[in-house]
Amino acid sequence: MNTPSTDNLPVVVEIEGITAPATFTRLPDALTAVWDALKLLPLGTLQADAFRYFLTRPDAAERTTEFLRRDGRLDLSFTLHGRTHAVRLRPQLTES
Repeated sequence: MNTPSTDNLPVVVEIEGITAPATFTRLPDALTAVWDALKLLPLGTLQADAFRYFLTRPDAAERTTEFLRRDGRLDLSFTLHGRTHAVRLRPQLTES
């Protein structure tokens, strides 16, 4: 199976109700950007710790790649001011 490396996996990320969809050519850059945006929000300690662990651990890109290849996307959620928001990551679709 010929698949792109983790670093070269272009993805689209969005934090529902917080950020517009943004395209990144490298998955590690996308994960860093998502964490940089989330850590500015007034998340609870448990939510912030969970996102920090998932997005910044040494194997974060590899783990996220597994989800993207298996499920076609990765949706995570958090609650802020009584509203649930989705963090969405999906592979960038290329035009043929």
